[in-house]
Amino acid sequence: MTSLLDEQAAHLLRRAAFGPTPESLAEVRRLGTTGWIDRQLQPSRIPDGRCDQVLARLPLAGATPGTVRSRLPRHSYEAFGQLGRAAVARAIWSTRQLYESAVAFWSNHLHVTAPSSGVWDTRCDYDAQVVRRHALGRFADMLKASARHPAMLTYLDQRDSVRSSPNENYARELLELHTVGLAYKESDVVAAARLLTGLSVSSRGTYAYLSSQHATGPVQILGFRHPNGSANGESAALAFLDHLARHPATADRLARKLCVRYVADDPPAALVARLAKVYRDHDTAIAPVLRALFTSPEFAASTGRKLRTPFEDLTAAVRALGLGPERSGVRALDALYNALVSAGNAPFRWNAPNGFPDTASLWASPAAFLLRCNLHLNLATGWYPNQLTRPADLLRSLVPAMPRTHGALVDALALRLIGTRLPAAHTTAVLSVAGRRVSSPVGGAVGADAPYLIALVLDAPAFQLR
Repeated sequence: MTSLLDEQAAHLLRRAAFGPTPESLAEVRRLGTTGWIDRQLQPSRIPDGRCDQVLARLPLAGATPGTVRSRLPRHSYEAFGQLGRAAVARAIWSTRQLYESAVAFWSNHLHVTAPSSGVWDTRCDYDAQVVRRHALGRFADMLKASARHPAMLTYLDQRDSVRSSPNENYARELLELHTVGLAYKESDVVAAARLLTGLSVSSRGTYAYLSSQHATGPVQILGFRHPNGSANGESAALAFLDHLARHPATADRLARKLCVRYVADDPPAALVARLAKVYRDHDTAIAPVLRALFTSPEFAASTGRKLRTPFEDLTAAVRALGLGPERSGVRALDALYNALVSAGNAPFRWNAPNGFPDTASLWASPAAFLLRCNLHLNLATGWYPNQLTRPADLLRSLVPAMPRTHGALVDALALRLIGTRLPAAHTTAVLSVAGRRVSSPVGGAVGADAPYLIALVLDAPAFQLR
């Protein structure tokens, strides 16, 4: 039987991380839940050597626009590819798991599709300078950084917004997706589009404020009032962004979205309200909100209320099996990334500006489940990708002391890979594939059946849960 502490640790690591490993479970046991959270909220203090070695093979994943332009032909997709593969590597092998989870959340919130036209040279810098820099900082700072980055300004057409013809695309998504949600009126979009004219991109592809293109005149938007009389309206735009970041509707919306990500598809209203207050009380700081979320009774009681996305299933499976990065090159990362493309959940590849949905309805289908099953088998057998480093005897690495019966073996595998035993009927079904019964003796070796038993345990409904 697993202890209550182990169950709580596994639940935390399924949500705040990309799946438990023996090492991360031991760390939570040693530090306690609060101690682990506090340590993870200071990622710069956590060594991450193995992941850093992999990322060194993807030099463009965090490169500046100038570096990308100097190394690649115009509109090349190579930087996009490196960025996506870096996201996969970080989720699997980084020791800064809560930070990487927060990065994934905010990247999805302030979404810029990759690949997408026009941001071939700036999208990697957006990831580094907007999302990764501010993911555990203040949302107000991240929002302003996003609003002044050429990737966002290009993606949502703000660079084409001029005083004679304000483009409303960025203004609308800023309100509806990035901040207050549907609390705005059409007149707010029109006024915001006027106020934001001037935020643009230079001929060199860098952020520039173009005073000559700023539309002046008083504005009133969701309680924000400004005379907007100067051609240099950058300070007014930044003040407006601060106002949006601190708006009660933004606090409520971000709190609810964080709860949907980490607690339940239909989150508890009381928790949403408390987190919104924490957000407001700490002037849009993100870390206090996450600490309050993960230490809440609602989070502790939410086991089984979230479904893993294909991305989370893949990363959790690699972590659970103890598979390491290839010794050189990125062919295994290519294969993992392409598997996620097939599953419709490769990092950054959601086409619309609202980011990937985070509820079960999109990801729970027979076709999606079949893709997961095939991936589990490929990983367990080492068929694909075969470049990942793996134990010489995968089964023995998962179950060092071999049980006497096949039923006990499946129990041991389930406890190691999922953290709980399978229902009796599921155990029987797993063993039927190998022509075994619960009482069948294991004997000297499981042999060729082992990868199939491992994969079938990963196919269990309990593993699909975040």
